[in-house]
Amino acid sequence: MSAKNQTRTELDNTMSKRFIWAIAYGSSIGWGAFILPGDWLISSGTLGATLGITIGGLLMLIIAVGYGALTAKFPVSGGEFAFTYAGFGKFSAFIASWFLVLGYICVVALNASAFSLLFKFVLPDFLEVGYLYTIAGWDVYIMEVILSSLILIIFAWISMKGSGLSGNLQFIFCLFMALVVAGLFLTSFFTGEFSLQNAAPLFNEESGVWTSIILIVAIAPWMYVGFDNIPQAAEEFKFSPDKTFKLIVFGIIASILTYVAMILVTSWIYPDQNAMGGAVWVTGSVVQSSMGTIGMVVLAFSISFGVFTGLNGFYMSSSRLIFAMGRANFVPAIFAKVHKKNKTPHYAVLFVLIVCLIAPWLGRTALNWIVDMSSVGVSVAFLATSAVTVKFFSRREHKNTTYVIFGAMGIIISLVFLVLLLFPGSPAALSLPSYYALLAWIIIGAIFLMTKYKTLKSMSKEELDYMILNKTREEAMNETRKDG
Repeated sequence: MSAKNQTRTELDNTMSKRFIWAIAYGSSIGWGAFILPGDWLISSGTLGATLGITIGGLLMLIIAVGYGALTAKFPVSGGEFAFTYAGFGKFSAFIASWFLVLGYICVVALNASAFSLLFKFVLPDFLEVGYLYTIAGWDVYIMEVILSSLILIIFAWISMKGSGLSGNLQFIFCLFMALVVAGLFLTSFFTGEFSLQNAAPLFNEESGVWTSIILIVAIAPWMYVGFDNIPQAAEEFKFSPDKTFKLIVFGIIASILTYVAMILVTSWIYPDQNAMGGAVWVTGSVVQSSMGTIGMVVLAFSISFGVFTGLNGFYMSSSRLIFAMGRANFVPAIFAKVHKKNKTPHYAVLFVLIVCLIAPWLGRTALNWIVDMSSVGVSVAFLATSAVTVKFFSRREHKNTTYVIFGAMGIIISLVFLVLLLFPGSPAALSLPSYYALLAWIIIGAIFLMTKYKTLKSMSKEELDYMILNKTREEAMNETRKDG
């Protein structure tokens, strides 16, 4: 079948600049900025955590240059899927996308579980009803399963309704979170037991300065994953894709400031960091003891909105990635179908929902094993995109030395992330259960690729250029001549 005879399903241009910025910021921050500062302070100290967060964000900005440049060239759904196909062909595109789907689905699942964690702190008796079993030391209750499942279902429905509803909610929630963080930061100077001396130790005394920083830098792909959601929706932009990089930069910078502000708030108004390990949720304990019920209520709303923006953003990105793969016949074609009224890839959204509904039954400890490896999946996608940036902008017709340099730096950064995560001797290496889970995902992907091998092998470059990159037959033929 030639590209001329194929029907290419397309998504409507409905996403505004403010929605796209909110996707980057809200997805990157999610619940992590409000739940995890205590963990980071324990593992790395105040300065170690702050430097790790900042360095990680700056490294993401380097990688983001390639994302902005390639999105301007390929404004289609699929992001890294389209980029990797354009640079290295169909099989490389499948591998990079398989790892990225893993990363996205893990984040969706963890966001739902984070909402349950909030309830566990605020209303512990409410969730501890209907004990089922214990997995890896975590007690699973039916109420917790119901709550997490309900959140997943609600936001799947919102995602299927289209960008009108989800876009407005995303922007409003992100604005609220930014205002709350600014308010908590300013209030921290005048409340509780504020003192710069409380920020000690600046680094983890047992681990040392280097390890304290590296532990945080290594999880930067997971902390800042969200800016790469933007290219997934490029086909739906209501504005020029040339503005992509600016929106990514604004999103990452806002994320850095948010993370750092919440680390400092948790650190310098907490009188005894040695007691942190005994708190279920350190930041919540700090705010509750120093700012009272009002502060706690505001923080609880912020976490809720962080969970919502994370769910909203990653439902959008994962469904668009699966939609693009379905449109190119890399996965079943049903995922390329769009809702008649809402014009959204509703079957792709439903698939993400069904997979994630398994997560609440696993318990948070077991889920963390899977989520730990999401950084690996995201880092593989970063590596692929950076490599494509170097290759694409080294060509004579697209020559751009600046992009090539940033792409090369992105390759190095991505490889460093992968070494930190996968090398057994690394201070940030995955736990053994995470290695097993990652291996299982790779095996499943290999089996899936073998079942689709003949189909992919039979598809011509002309067909795939049209279905993935929206190139006409003439454009595809011209590109082939140039490559030849």
